[in-house]
Amino acid sequence: MIEGDTVTREARTPADLAAIASEGRWHVLNTVAASKAGHIGGPMSAMDLMVALFFRQMHVDPAHPQDPERDRFILSKGHSAIGYYSVLAMRGYFPVGELATFDHGDSRLQGHPDMKLTPGVDVSTGSLGQGLSAGAGIALAAKKQGKDFHTWVILGDGEIEEGMIWETVICAPRFGLDNLTAIIDLNGLQQYGWPATPTDRFDRSEPMGHVDLEAVFTGFGWNAVTIDGHDFDEILRAYADAEAARGVSGRPSVIIARTAKGRGVSFTEGTFNWHNGVPTPEQLDIAHRELLGTKEVVA
Repeated sequence: MIEGDTVTREARTPADLAAIASEGRWHVLNTVAASKAGHIGGPMSAMDLMVALFFRQMHVDPAHPQDPERDRFILSKGHSAIGYYSVLAMRGYFPVGELATFDHGDSRLQGHPDMKLTPGVDVSTGSLGQGLSAGAGIALAAKKQGKDFHTWVILGDGEIEEGMIWETVICAPRFGLDNLTAIIDLNGLQQYGWPATPTDRFDRSEPMGHVDLEAVFTGFGWNAVTIDGHDFDEILRAYADAEAARGVSGRPSVIIARTAKGRGVSFTEGTFNWHNGVPTPEQLDIAHRELLGTKEVVA
């Protein structure tokens, strides 16, 4: 554990959230560069979604990460862990300086989230496709025990090609899990994929870009909405609607968030080559300027 002040940022407006998300994206790039390993594209596409959850939507207290009444969060696409850790650090679960230990052998911040190590991690993930099932189990247990909390799960669009996801999609409405919300980070790119077609957004065919996911989820009995996953007004509105449905609708909710992989930096955005990778010092200077407005100065 790294010694240092544990400080949570405050966020009152969409502009505050956007500033925190830019800082979070910088932490992703800087940490991966220092550790010389890690994923970049997925953490940056999901950053706005996670910042809005932890800073505005979820009932959580960093000083009491095991509070039994807290909302639960699962990052099903666990390879995006550095984005998750950046948000947890900025929210005050541990010092931001601890990000420097990412992926080290004795670190609490491993390459995939570990609920036994890291404050704020509710479910260990990494094997793709399992997070929604875990979330449904937690939501069902909450119903059975009369607990009043919400379970939120972020999924990757490539990840939802896994069959286990659809088993949960089918059964969750049967159990009336209106305390479960899935958020699909529809960033349009996988690490590998087919060449893009004219209707794809980026440089590889979108995993679910040619499927009407909102219609599919609605057909299976979910409350479904599609949003711009980088517009904080739309994100917060969708979260508020999912919260309003909890305990009332009898249906789980899904938010299909159209995002850009590698969002926020010119050389990472919209290219499958930055699913993972290690930025050079020159690229870090570019990223620092684009995200935070100044050039990175290395002592």
